[in-house]
Amino acid sequence: QVQLVESGGGLVQAGDSLRLSCTASERSFSNYAMGWFRQAPGKAREFVAGISQWGGNRVYADPVKGRFTISRDNAKNTASLEMNRLKPEDTAVYYCAGTGRLDEPTNSDAYNIWGQGTQVTVSS
Repeated sequence: QVQLVESGGGLVQAGDSLRLSCTASERSFSNYAMGWFRQAPGKAREFVAGISQWGGNRVYADPVKGRFTISRDNAKNTASLEMNRLKPEDTAVYYCAGTGRLDEPTNSDAYNIWGQGTQVTVSS
């Protein structure tokens, strides 16, 4: 089964940018739609962004629209999340996830492959 490893998290100040990467262990990566989710302390995991298998469709949660960009490079088995104009409320553990489904990109239950998460902390 495909394994996912996130990287790129860290501590930044409000207004800064970060780029998260998610690397898959197998070339079957292109079979999966990918999503990014996040979970802040004491809160439920929430959808951030999703991208279809070949990148033709992208969807974003309202709080990140216009600031975050999801992308993928199937030749490199990677998915990325470019995060700009970061806010303290973006602080969370960020997870990438994969699914063979296309019907519910915002629903975490539709994803069957998950990375271990990477911490993003935004100071004010």
